[in-house]
Amino acid sequence: MGSFSIWHWLIVLVVVIAIFGTKKLRNVGSDLGAAVKGFKDGMKDGSTADPAAPPQQVTASKANDPNTVDVDAKHKS
Repeated sequence: MGSFSIWHWLIVLVVVIAIFGTKKLRNVGSDLGAAVKGFKDGMKDGSTADPAAPPQQVTASKANDPNTVDVDAKHKS
């Protein structure tokens, strides 16, 4: 009673295929595989970075970029 036999799983598989169809299940499987592959590639790329290197800082002058917003500016009252 605690575990299902192979016949239970086959019946569940037939019901799932009948409800969703094989095309939709194939798309879900390929999407899941692509997500896992992307996750593995992301983990692989993240491990090659040098953890001792400090993050890059922007040192350009604020006057050169007209889109720069000064977050320390005080509002006029």
